[in-house]
Amino acid sequence: MFRFFENLVDPYCDYPETDRPPTRLWPFMLDYARPFRSVFWATAAVSVIVAAVEIGLISYMGRVVDLLNGSPAEFWQDHGLELTLMALFILFLRPVIQLLDVLLLNNTILPNFGTLIRWRSHKHVLRQSVGWFENDFAGRIANRIMQTPPAAGEVVFQVFDAITFALAYFIGAGLLLWSSDPRLLVPMLIWAALYGALIAWTVKRVGPASKAASDARSTVTGRVVDSYSNVHSVKMFAHHDRELAYAKGAIENTRTTFQTEMRIYTIMDGVLVLLNGVLIVGVVGWGIALWMQGTASVGVVASATALTLRLNAMTGWIMWALTSFFRQLGVVAEGMETIAQPIDLVDAPDAQPLILTKGEIAFDGVSHHYGRKAGGLDNLSLTIKPGEKIGLVGRSGAGKTTLVKLLLRFYDAERGRILIDGQDIAKVTQDSLRYHIGMVQQDSSLLHRSIRDNLLYGRPDATEAEILAAAQKAHAHDFILDLEDPQGRTGYDAHVGERGVKLSGGQRQRVTLARVILKNAPILLLDEATSALDSEVEAAIQDTLYGMMEGKTVIAIAHRLSTIAQMDRILVMDQGKIVEEGSHDALLSENGLYAQFWARQSGGFLNVEAAE
Repeated sequence: MFRFFENLVDPYCDYPETDRPPTRLWPFMLDYARPFRSVFWATAAVSVIVAAVEIGLISYMGRVVDLLNGSPAEFWQDHGLELTLMALFILFLRPVIQLLDVLLLNNTILPNFGTLIRWRSHKHVLRQSVGWFENDFAGRIANRIMQTPPAAGEVVFQVFDAITFALAYFIGAGLLLWSSDPRLLVPMLIWAALYGALIAWTVKRVGPASKAASDARSTVTGRVVDSYSNVHSVKMFAHHDRELAYAKGAIENTRTTFQTEMRIYTIMDGVLVLLNGVLIVGVVGWGIALWMQGTASVGVVASATALTLRLNAMTGWIMWALTSFFRQLGVVAEGMETIAQPIDLVDAPDAQPLILTKGEIAFDGVSHHYGRKAGGLDNLSLTIKPGEKIGLVGRSGAGKTTLVKLLLRFYDAERGRILIDGQDIAKVTQDSLRYHIGMVQQDSSLLHRSIRDNLLYGRPDATEAEILAAAQKAHAHDFILDLEDPQGRTGYDAHVGERGVKLSGGQRQRVTLARVILKNAPILLLDEATSALDSEVEAAIQDTLYGMMEGKTVIAIAHRLSTIAQMDRILVMDQGKIVEEGSHDALLSENGLYAQFWARQSGGFLNVEAAE
């Protein structure tokens, strides 16, 4: 039974992906709710039936009170069958209806609706560009991905568990009082108007207050995760107190926004108790007055009393349900600021896979300044021949990393084109472009998974023998065999910690090298590929690096000029332009900027500050 209801909706079903999801709240919610439409209708219908049964039972209890005014001796003979049927209904059919309502809510909607939103939101966010991630906190993004689905699930739950039920219940209560005596409806209508005004007052304030509190919580998460992710810097500079103060500001803002939210609920509760007193005194008192006048039976007074007491008990729950509904809508609205953002860096509508035949790369009048007036690249034109090895040199901010990021299409160039074998990279699929490029970065962070999983990121279909061979070429195999994580996993099964923190910088870089060796892509990008290696390991691995370059088009960024001295051509960049190019010897003979860099090296590294 559970499995049937749990599988009524597949949260991973196919759906039409869009680069621009709805940015308004209700269209956003309805877009995610499409697979649940039939389930929602069924749940609403069952919820109405549950409310009708509750009203019917109260009405019937009034009838029982009136029946008890008759002769006890003849009571069972006259009404035994009726009471037996009602008992059977209460014992057997009513639980089935209630169970169906609970199964649809708890087992079909709640687990699957939240899962669907989390899955699709994560899928959407993963498609965002590198630049999009660089403009936000990873912790805040993750927090919104995690808190939005349960909030959206709570919204749907309250719609059917409270709002639909309450509307049906209030309508049924009005009909019951009308059928008993229309005058009993008057105090209930007055109460309902006041109750509606209280709801409107509360809802108007809860939504913004809840969104402010949710924003504040996300800020706390972002700051805390930022501190934890950079704990080495925190400890190294002894900034424990500074980080506490940085977090305290956000935590205090969370407290004050939450206090504002809670004040609304306190006022709501106080007024609600007063209103419920008006309801009880109005309906029950009027019912007693009608009975005293002989125009209402004891059963009418009993059912009216039971109804108002039931409403008194329900109103607090309904109010909390409604405020929870709008509070969670505020959380969803805050989450939408991340998960409903459009994806701007997308494949062209007619994008085709990149077909790499030779490996020629051409930059044609490329400019990119990250939306600013300076930095990046400035009208750069460059052709790299198939199989040519290029070294990039320049001060920090000269545009070297920008060139690499544009080639990988982490950003779209603001002007100009980048061609690979004559194909504009803006018109090929991003996945096929990056499939043909291998890169070793200076920041060799790893996934918090096993060594094997990290290596297989280079080529998921690689065999165990190929994995071991790549690790051996990168001089990583020996230290990998000695690894053991806190869970007792060893060797290639050992997990490396967040961003590979359990490994040294040199170990991480060797694993990264092994991953790129395993990928064996025809275009190779090296951004300070050996910067974290000690001299002995670097010397041992140089032959491997040069072996990797054979037959590949290579772009290598280096501050240690000796590592690129043997390149076919060295490009010197300054302020987004290529100011010198040629072989190592030719550039030295020109006595230009490269020669200054070479002369001012300390320990084999480029002293960029001294080269001003």
